[in-house]
Amino acid sequence: MVVSAILVSTSFTVGAAIAAKLDPAVLTLLRFSIASVILAPLIHHRYSLRVSWSMLGRCSLISACLVIFFWCMFLALRYTTALNTSVIFTLVPTISSFYALLLVGERLRKWQGIALLVGMTGAIWVIFKGDLGALLSMDWNRGDLIFLAGCFCMGFYTPLVKWLHRGESMLLMTFWVLVTGSGWLVLFGGSHLIAVDWALIEATTWAGILYLAFFTTVITFFLTQYCIPYIGPTRSMAYSYLYPGFVLLIDLVLGNGLPPLNVLPGIGVVLLAMVVLQVHSGVAENEL
Repeated sequence: MVVSAILVSTSFTVGAAIAAKLDPAVLTLLRFSIASVILAPLIHHRYSLRVSWSMLGRCSLISACLVIFFWCMFLALRYTTALNTSVIFTLVPTISSFYALLLVGERLRKWQGIALLVGMTGAIWVIFKGDLGALLSMDWNRGDLIFLAGCFCMGFYTPLVKWLHRGESMLLMTFWVLVTGSGWLVLFGGSHLIAVDWALIEATTWAGILYLAFFTTVITFFLTQYCIPYIGPTRSMAYSYLYPGFVLLIDLVLGNGLPPLNVLPGIGVVLLAMVVLQVHSGVAENEL
């Protein structure tokens, strides 16, 4: 999940760079379909490409949540900033915990609830570099509301994976989630493909799409779905609190300099919250 968090953190930077280049539905469709094509030979070799109606139906429910989220993300980035979306995304683990309670009966203990709240606070601290005034002056706009709607859909992702998993290989499940996701996008956004002038798409945009398709789709979907049955939906989603810290490290690699010292307390709070959440979740599972 740490590796997954690192990869997902890079998607904010890459996504913001190419969001204005293509229609959100087309961009998401390319991401899912290319990822499906990448996995198809491996799936055919290991399992065959035949699928049951049960698997198709379950994967369609999971992919619907992801498709709506990514579509909202790319559309929202046209109207708002990566900073605002990062802040809003910190709500997802809490949203996911409520869905997990309803779908799989995962009850949060007192320390787990506190850890979620503290982790969200630490993540927001990192994003705004400890400046309370910047947080209070955050101007909510159309893009923020679109992304918030997407986050409520994304919250269903990890609980649905645990609820609908029937012991299949997670690689196989990942593949059919991507295929059914592509199907949803063709059904509801296929008409946008006709309007695209494919010859005008820049090489850097294609590079960004390929990166998102392989590293932040195939790899992260597989890692997340592999981990959910072992550590649960809430613990899996809580790793998203690491995104702001990793984004700062990515900025450092890209030559944007070191973060200010007042960011470090926020990073420390996030790490502490993660430790508390993992330890207390592990204790609860042992007691069961």
